[in-house]
Amino acid sequence: MSSIATKIFKYRSYTPIPFVILMLVFENATVTSLIVGFFIALIGELIRFWGVSWAGSETRTTGGVGGTYLVISGPFAHVRNPLYVGNILMYLGIGIMSMALFPYLQIVAILFFILQYNFIVKEEEGFLEKKFSSDYQKFLQNVPRFFPRLTKYKDSSIPQPDYKISAGLKSETRTLQAFGTTVLLIIIKWYLSSNNIL
Repeated sequence: MSSIATKIFKYRSYTPIPFVILMLVFENATVTSLIVGFFIALIGELIRFWGVSWAGSETRTTGGVGGTYLVISGPFAHVRNPLYVGNILMYLGIGIMSMALFPYLQIVAILFFILQYNFIVKEEEGFLEKKFSSDYQKFLQNVPRFFPRLTKYKDSSIPQPDYKISAGLKSETRTLQAFGTTVLLIIIKWYLSSNNIL
């Protein structure tokens, strides 16, 4: 990996923190924004959970790009990077919940994460192409990077891991904790502000 991509990949779990802080400081939520934003964020988390239940704990690595299987099942049959799609929906949803500096903060955040994921994805694609060669080439040609296809991509010749919800829960624990905490903090801040407690 290039030095920039390596750093982005290693610290990708921490890059949302400045945006979360801004969303809390400048929170300007309404009941509608809380409901709409929560459902968008929840869809993102469900996509992530579906993906990690197929890909397992390998999605949690910070040491470098890797992968035992070329996963083309579940959400990977529709989009090559469902976890990143899920993340973007989560960030967008939480941004809408808070309505902080709307829409400028949300636009900047989405553009930042798209740029970040483009760096990471290029490295991941290089690794997968070397490891899985023609299988990955076919996958690359048939499944979009970020915008899902409606029909499933299928290739019975490619071995797949088992779908394990327990592994998905284990892998996703930190994300679920961060998601729940952020949502709760925004709701508390909104409640305190709307009742003139702050």
